[in-house]
Amino acid sequence: MPTHITKFISLIKSPKTLAWIAAFFICFLVTLININYRQGISGRIDEFEVGRVADRDIFANTSIAYIDERATQIMLEAQERLVPAVFQFSVSVTDEQINRWNRFVMLAESISAGDISGEAFRIAVNESFPGYFTPEILELFVQNQNRAELLSESSVIFTELLERGIFSLPDTGMERSNPYILELIKNTGTRIERERIQNANIITRENVSDAILNRIASGSFSPMLTFFAPYLIGPFLTENVFYSPVETALMLNEARVNTEPVMRFIEQGRQIIKRGFIITEEEMAELEIVRSSMPENNLPDIFANLLFLLLIFGFLIFFCGSRIIGRELIEAEVYLTAGLTVLYIAGSVFLHYVSDPSVPVAVLAPTALVIILLSILISPRFALILAITLPMGAFLTGTFDIASYLFAVNSGVIAAYSLHGAEKRKDLVKAGLIIAAANLAAMTAILLWQHIPGSVYPRALLWAAINGIVTGMLVLGILTPLEQLMNAATSFRLIELSDLNVPVLRRLFTSAPGTYSHSIMVANLAETACQDIGANSLLARVGAYYHDLGKMENPEFFVENQKNHNVHDEMEPKHSAAVIRRHVQLGIEKARQLKLPKDVIDIIGEHHGNSIIAWFYNKALKQGEEEKSTINIADYRYPGNPPRSRESTVVMLADIAEAAVRSLNKPSQEEIEKFIDELFLRRMERGEFSKAELTFTDLEKIKNAFVRVLSGYYHTRIEYPKIDLSRETGNEQG
Repeated sequence: MPTHITKFISLIKSPKTLAWIAAFFICFLVTLININYRQGISGRIDEFEVGRVADRDIFANTSIAYIDERATQIMLEAQERLVPAVFQFSVSVTDEQINRWNRFVMLAESISAGDISGEAFRIAVNESFPGYFTPEILELFVQNQNRAELLSESSVIFTELLERGIFSLPDTGMERSNPYILELIKNTGTRIERERIQNANIITRENVSDAILNRIASGSFSPMLTFFAPYLIGPFLTENVFYSPVETALMLNEARVNTEPVMRFIEQGRQIIKRGFIITEEEMAELEIVRSSMPENNLPDIFANLLFLLLIFGFLIFFCGSRIIGRELIEAEVYLTAGLTVLYIAGSVFLHYVSDPSVPVAVLAPTALVIILLSILISPRFALILAITLPMGAFLTGTFDIASYLFAVNSGVIAAYSLHGAEKRKDLVKAGLIIAAANLAAMTAILLWQHIPGSVYPRALLWAAINGIVTGMLVLGILTPLEQLMNAATSFRLIELSDLNVPVLRRLFTSAPGTYSHSIMVANLAETACQDIGANSLLARVGAYYHDLGKMENPEFFVENQKNHNVHDEMEPKHSAAVIRRHVQLGIEKARQLKLPKDVIDIIGEHHGNSIIAWFYNKALKQGEEEKSTINIADYRYPGNPPRSRESTVVMLADIAEAAVRSLNKPSQEEIEKFIDELFLRRMERGEFSKAELTFTDLEKIKNAFVRVLSGYYHTRIEYPKIDLSRETGNEQG
């Protein structure tokens, strides 16, 4: 059988893959049940007609919120009738009218000045303003001795009426506008003024003479102005305010946008058609709404859902391991993810039938809770992927609409990174508040987008906030048992394990003080280096604290705990190596008894890799020079594996660097740097970094971090002069 087929079969048979497959079939079964149940009306309804007697009862199998198009249209038309037609004041036309009037005034003033005769004035007026005046009016004006007063008062009235505006009313276009009010827009150059005017108060060409007389009657003008003003001013008062179809259309459109649609609700279980009663138009309309809102149960839809679910679960099975978080998911993580996936999708179906139809289902769905658990227990990047795929799965079941999907994705994405940098469990409450704020923003956007009535806002926003706050509270209660069950190295658990007052570390301090001091120094080195390369510094620190737990069994066999006597001097090299090698296995066993996280146990088991215990191996070679062929190198090799993570590799390097540099006598920074360079080079030549994803740049940063910390710790101190205490005492007595 070909190798690739064998690998595929072994992959399918693995417990992790079987867990995903079981989750897929459960989710698909839930989808099928939901599609069948959501057939809002059983049987055909073609035989139902308005006016006929119904032969059976029809009930709504789900709650439906819909827009009453007819009522909404009536409301829109009513709102449009409140919108006034918009007119714009033309500055250019007004200026032109003023210029014409000013030219006439100048001609009239020239008579009084004696510059022209009356006949010449009449000729000039008829030439410049043909048809404006009758010969009789011009004659009366020329003969009037109070021409200057007439012109002055006429100019006042002319300017006032022109500023009010002479409206040009169109024949068509204002049919849908407010019949009682107009809106006038004036652009003064520095600002735009908008004014509402009653239709009865506007001036047109038809009533301009009446407007002139009304203005004269309301002021203190000369009596002769009543006769002359309509004939003198009227011809110059032409239309300077014009209908603006564009501005009117914009206002009508704004009125439509701001008009909330009329929402109707059909509750789940409501009887739409009553058997034995005549079907009314309203009942038939509701029947159509129920039917149109329910998906038809057809094979293409079912097949499409099957394919989409296959794609989603295929992605989770084959791509969400090392390709996303840099490692394969362990069985416990797969079981957790598969279980949460099933609970989320099946739970969304249940919530669909119990939630308020005017509020998105995702408001009640615990998206943030699921994602924040995955983020803490597995990886934020992995949780981010699930924040998109889980709502998609709920969408495929037909329980999430677009609004619910968008809300759930927003809540999940925020939840995935809401605990970034968190170190205490109380930060979970803060994360809940962050999620609540994001939920409120998303819900507000959805309500505005869907033009939901304002009465729905308080309830929807309240549930959105509760969703986030309750998430933080529930995580506090759920996280601890899940941490223990999965033995996960969460940041919260690592923080607890990093407390140096933990009983096992206190026992290490009392039974093997040298090892304890060594572990503290290794932790400082590993933490600093991991910070520099972007690895998990907290995991490295905790792993370093516990990496030599196995030395508590026989602390006197390790040089850092020895004082004046070395027990290995009386032992065979092979036996000494066996004791040294065993501390790794003892450490793993002790860690398992303490139920330390797997990542920490891996560091304990890998901190020596499979390297050779060189001191005792060389000692064996020297003692048995003639029997070198009988020495088995496996007896002097650590039983572990090369480090497989960046953190484990850093702890291994910190361990050997600290122990080696401690053997130097007053080392300088240059000596430390050269020494660590040689240590790194030897480890690299042996291939001990092959399984860890460390670059040459990472190794350089690790080396620099080690040199920086070790140089500060082992820096040369000045020698203080000795004090003659007897002389000091004598001085005091004197």
